[in-house]
Amino acid sequence: MGKQVVMGASLKCSFGTATSTLVVLPDNKVLATMPAANIMDHVPMKNIPSFGMCQSVKPPVPCTPATGTPWLPGCPKVLIGNKPALESNSKCNCMLGGVIEVVAPGQKTVQVG
Repeated sequence: MGKQVVMGASLKCSFGTATSTLVVLPDNKVLATMPAANIMDHVPMKNIPSFGMCQSVKPPVPCTPATGTPWLPGCPKVLIGNKPALESNSKCNCMLGGVIEVVAPGQKTVQVG
């Protein structure tokens, strides 16, 4: 069971050189004062900004996330915008081989799962 992920959550990619911040648009439901994320908040450069440089290739190149699939596993018991909630233990795969993880969910109180 993980924490609900919200706008401003800190993310890292296994091939990135920097952390990034999740962007959740306010059309999702709001948890307290922050938009709450669901598993479909994986769109490159809209929800998931760059992680600095991508080290999946040599020499490293500027990171442009290539996330073609939703975050998994998510929490199907809790729906945010009719999609499973994004919980802090979910991961999202980049098509360049990286694995994107939540470092800090953006809030500390609400558990999902």
